[in-house]
Amino acid sequence: MECDTTVRRIKPVGTLQYAAPDSDGARARCGDNGCSGDPKRKPEVRLCLLREGLAASLVSVFILLLWGLVHLSLQQLVIGKPTGDFNATRARRVCRRHLEQITSVGPRPVGSPENEVLTVGYLLEQIEKIQVETAAGPHQLTVDVQRPTGSFSIDFLGGFTSFYDRVTNIAVRLEPKGGTQHLMLANCHFDTVANSPGTKTWLILLLSVSVSDAGSPPFSGQPVQSPLHHGVIFLFNGAEENILQASHGFITQHPWAKQVRAFINLEASHGFITQHPWAKQVRAFINLEAAGVGGKEVVFQTGPENPWLVQAYVHAAKHPFASVVGQEVFQSGIIPSDTDFRIYRDFGNIPGIDLAFIENGFIYHTKYDTADRILTDSIQRAGDNILAVLRYLVKSEKLADSSEYRHGNMVFFDLLGVVVVAYPARVGTILNYMVATATFLYLAKKASLPGNGGGRYVRDLACATGVAVLSWFVTLLSVLIVALMVTLLGRSMFWYNHFYASICLYGTAATGKMILVHTLAKNLYFGGVRLVELGDLYFDVSLLLWCCSLVWLTQQGLCSAYVPMLMVAFPLAARLLLAKEFKHRGASVKYSMLYLLGLALPYVHLMFLIWVVFEIFTPIMGRSGTEIPPEVVLASLVTLATIFLSSFFLHFIYLMRGTKWILAGLGSVFIVMFLLVSCGFLFPYSGSPDSPRPKRVFLQHTTRTFHNLQGQVESRDSGLWINSFDYTAIQHVTPHIPEINDSVRTHCHEDRPFCGYPWFLPVKFLSKKNWYLPAPEVSPNSPVEFSLLSREETSWGTIKMTFSAKGPSHMSLYLMPHRGASLSTWSLGDGTPQFDLSGEYFVFYSHGLDAPTWTFWFEIQVLSAAEAAFSSQGPGPVGPRGDDLRRHLFPLFLWGSPEDCSAGGNPPQVPHVGFSFILGQYLRHVPILTRRRISRRATPRRAEGCRGPRDGQKT
Repeated sequence: MECDTTVRRIKPVGTLQYAAPDSDGARARCGDNGCSGDPKRKPEVRLCLLREGLAASLVSVFILLLWGLVHLSLQQLVIGKPTGDFNATRARRVCRRHLEQITSVGPRPVGSPENEVLTVGYLLEQIEKIQVETAAGPHQLTVDVQRPTGSFSIDFLGGFTSFYDRVTNIAVRLEPKGGTQHLMLANCHFDTVANSPGTKTWLILLLSVSVSDAGSPPFSGQPVQSPLHHGVIFLFNGAEENILQASHGFITQHPWAKQVRAFINLEASHGFITQHPWAKQVRAFINLEAAGVGGKEVVFQTGPENPWLVQAYVHAAKHPFASVVGQEVFQSGIIPSDTDFRIYRDFGNIPGIDLAFIENGFIYHTKYDTADRILTDSIQRAGDNILAVLRYLVKSEKLADSSEYRHGNMVFFDLLGVVVVAYPARVGTILNYMVATATFLYLAKKASLPGNGGGRYVRDLACATGVAVLSWFVTLLSVLIVALMVTLLGRSMFWYNHFYASICLYGTAATGKMILVHTLAKNLYFGGVRLVELGDLYFDVSLLLWCCSLVWLTQQGLCSAYVPMLMVAFPLAARLLLAKEFKHRGASVKYSMLYLLGLALPYVHLMFLIWVVFEIFTPIMGRSGTEIPPEVVLASLVTLATIFLSSFFLHFIYLMRGTKWILAGLGSVFIVMFLLVSCGFLFPYSGSPDSPRPKRVFLQHTTRTFHNLQGQVESRDSGLWINSFDYTAIQHVTPHIPEINDSVRTHCHEDRPFCGYPWFLPVKFLSKKNWYLPAPEVSPNSPVEFSLLSREETSWGTIKMTFSAKGPSHMSLYLMPHRGASLSTWSLGDGTPQFDLSGEYFVFYSHGLDAPTWTFWFEIQVLSAAEAAFSSQGPGPVGPRGDDLRRHLFPLFLWGSPEDCSAGGNPPQVPHVGFSFILGQYLRHVPILTRRRISRRATPRRAEGCRGPRDGQKT
């Protein structure tokens, strides 16, 4: 420690102890303590300041210890010993046997025989065995195979309409013999995207085994207990990957829905909730999602209202993991994703709890999403939690009449996964305002102290607050400039495979800039002010800023206000307890360590929230399209995290004499990391089996036919349409596949729906950079048959046009009215056309087996003609050009089985319809760049996934 050169006088205890025969002797005795040799003068006390190295060490160790504690809690999936109710080792063995059998058939997209025949047959066979095993018990099993047809509109991805026809649901009803009035629902899907084995099926297998014996815990060997109070429905959903379709049909059509009171949902969707007669009595649900593989399942969404569900989770869950911050961030729309929570909330008017696995989202929906990556402890905690909450709810009186307990919201968060804190939002509002009032009283008392008259303290506090806010903006601007430089150098997403490199680059830049601004302010602006007073003042600044955010969030009605409440209450309490120590000794080591100890709890929770943000957003940047600059996003997140974490450390900047060595150290780390990034040493992607970081590319072999208003063919072409899922586009592909370059980059045709290209989903606003490589015509197995059935003028002044379409399992319809025309109504959804961000209309269509011809109509307000587009997806061989390209795709891998390797249909004969349209046939492919570094001398390797014809099979 060092001592401040400016001393503070205190009243002498008595004059005798300061008496001295001569001034030199007095100075010798009292010099080190800051006292004067003059007995008539008040003694002086030197207040200590921290040495630069000590301050940096204390803060660094504090941050690293808390960060390590957060990671330790995340790796500790199961807290304590297993309860005995759920044996994950045996559960995993049983689930793995089922899972391997289901995944052995390959990808299972909707409409494929693998999904509609093989998987359905296997599940029904296993359910029949369970029926036989439980026939003598106190419960009965009823099985119903549902194939719903329906349509709905949703504002997700800018807004579109979904239509499904004869998709498959398998509903299994477990209840006491004699029936029950109230049901819970557990739902999971068995379909997959065209390129992934779909390991999330283990969740419903785990649950089905867990409750199949009803009263007794699964695999525990305990005897059967008393019958269930309420029933349970297990819904095996066959169309979840088709944008929340299958469960909508169940909840609106199946008679069993009338008795369901609670829902444990593992990725269900629209078909169940709107059509199944069992679903009409659903009153609540628990939805288990997955945006990653394994880890902990976090509660990130509840309600709307119905606080009793949160209380049930808090009371029953063995390994709680929850945060209301996730709920409010997710519902704000910042995260470009959605869950079945929306379907049950919007179409079923049902409250629930949303849980999700979020770790390792890099391999979500890829071939790397395999069963061997699911840890036994993940199964253990999921089984413990879900089984416990299930049992609690089926015994709860609130389940039978949940509407009586629906009012109010809950504030909830966990502390390192050990315990969940939950209290009503109204209690939180009172608590927040109490903390804010205490803070303002603390500041008001300081303003009223002697020596602060005339508003001196208020002026100083305002100036210091201005400097702090200015430092934020300067820091953010500086870091964004660095991010822009990295982008211009072509090194975007270097952190995708090296996350902590972003901390070393952007984190050091943000920390160094903030310290530099405050150092300049301390030396230039506050030159004549004592450092101890400045340190005290900047603690008050941090307290004031957090308190203002607390008041604002509380006034907005956000439950996330608990975070600034913690960030105000604990530092304020620590400061008050240490006031005497700081007053008499300044920034001593004892004071500094106790001060950091007082920050530990709010800071460790803040670090957990920061971890969640990076765990979610870092993988999302790999699939967020070409228009969102990832460096700006990640640099901003790192800077915001630095600002939040540094708030109460500003106190230390003013309590130490200098910062030059800290700035030198941060600058050195920044320069070294910037050079490494600039020279390309940090490649974004990796094919490492232990930690894959694949690059996602969307490849479609398509044939497009354009017709004019008279129905005549205007143009026709075929090619490979290529989209990148991330900002780097084809930057890392072109050097190894020279054919894919900017000379074949497409341009949007504004006069054609969706620019004239066959989008699988309405995401053109996310990916405006795409390439079209000429290729032979598609020869699909399921050609599209599309025709106009009728065209008539209505008495209310519109033109009604009826169409029919028959083709592969996935098709898309685009509509774009001409200027002056409007689409007034149609046969889809609720009858109100849902347009997207650009004013166009997108309809996503899928069907199961034996689906009839799709017939639909729409009405156009007759001001001018309308323009429409139609495209389709289905099985068929990839042409020679596609095979030629794949031979050069190393190390790219095409997602999907050989049977799914192309799509489309022969252009049909279209009669005169009075409007122009596009009829395109296409396929969804997603190649993955898998190597850390691609060598030009690498031997070309045949792409996996779409492997071409098997031996003896004709092309």
